[in-house]
Amino acid sequence: MPAIRVDGLTKRYGDFVALDQATFTVEEGVFFGCFGPNGAGKSTLLKLLTGQLLPDGGSAEVLGLNPARQAMEIKRRVGIVPEVESPPSYLTASEFLRFAGTLHEVRSLDGRIEHWLNFFDLKESEGTLCRDLSKGMRQKVMLAAAFIHEPKLLFLDEPFINLDPIYQRKLRDYLLELRDEGRTVFLCSHILDIAQRIVTDIVILDRGKVVLRDKVSNVLNKDEDLESLFMRMVGGGNGLAP
Repeated sequence: MPAIRVDGLTKRYGDFVALDQATFTVEEGVFFGCFGPNGAGKSTLLKLLTGQLLPDGGSAEVLGLNPARQAMEIKRRVGIVPEVESPPSYLTASEFLRFAGTLHEVRSLDGRIEHWLNFFDLKESEGTLCRDLSKGMRQKVMLAAAFIHEPKLLFLDEPFINLDPIYQRKLRDYLLELRDEGRTVFLCSHILDIAQRIVTDIVILDRGKVVLRDKVSNVLNKDEDLESLFMRMVGGGNGLAP
């Protein structure tokens, strides 16, 4: 059974079609990259797959569950890092990790909290309210909360954003470990040079439509990198972030 199945998935906002009959599957154990210009439908797709939005057409399954009807069960089984959401401003970093770990019924929670505070160098700030943390620190807290229960499937929307190069590298290396362990990762990112080093399968969206779905090994060669492929598939831009 695929980890993710998308069949004709469609989402409209008024007259604007954000996602237009998207169809593809994601097998278990792959590192899946979802790419596209700004407004191509990536974040909408992720929200549909995690039950944050309801589709206007088509269907989807995540770990065999229907996100339109079983969103809470999906959220218990996966880890999610949204693009813009921040941890609650009224909690400290350690309090938020405890909250996330308790929701997911993590065993030996104190040890897991300690591990992720150390991994992201948050120990000195563990008692600071999240509203007083920098954007980069808040991103680290969100990542730690997604990882704390060691889910078999991760949804990561721009996970490298606001991280300095040191922590981009550290996060990349950890995600490579997950790939080698056979866990499934669904990644949306504009940072294509990092993405190329870790993804095994890709889908490219443009104006809400799937314009490419394949394995990286099938579509890249020594003369073309992911950025060049991306530019060729979307016609040279349409709002691509630098």
